[in-house]
Amino acid sequence: MLPIQTKRLVLRVFNIADADFVLELLNDPSWLRFIGDRGVRTCEQAKDWIQTRPIASQQQFGYSFYVVCDREQGVAMGMCGLIKRDTLPCIDLGYAFLPRFTGQGYALEAAQAVVLHAEQDLHLTRLAAMTDPDNERSKHLLNLLGFSLQQVLTLPGETRLSNVYFRESKKNAPNDQGASGIHS
Repeated sequence: MLPIQTKRLVLRVFNIADADFVLELLNDPSWLRFIGDRGVRTCEQAKDWIQTRPIASQQQFGYSFYVVCDREQGVAMGMCGLIKRDTLPCIDLGYAFLPRFTGQGYALEAAQAVVLHAEQDLHLTRLAAMTDPDNERSKHLLNLLGFSLQQVLTLPGETRLSNVYFRESKKNAPNDQGASGIHS
């Protein structure tokens, strides 16, 4: 149940007050390089992104991307969570952190908590994840989480290659594809 807490972090649902954080994160050079330009350039566009992406997903499916905050001070550091894309056969784990919070184990800690939430609370037995082929940190993180590279492809609607990983839960039923629903 949300919020998700770890030793150092709190993962919570986005709200409109996170607009400045979203604006900074979605325009960070590493986001633009490895994830892509979402065209969010103003606070109003950030609020719209929050409403139409994480808040809408949380309301419709019961999961979304979550704001990852420092447990002691509540500072937004990054995001981590789940999304259903129409281009993948199961729910996708995603994460991104502001540069000043990378290299400190926060992404791994947050992603481990989200994977646990997916398995225990949402009863998902298979997860996907995507990375840019040049994103060495993400590839390493996914390996630590037990994801295996399955494909390198250009997804529909995209122009660049993506590494596509999958992770099977130890409790996995042979043909379980995770929860249903479409979110782009």
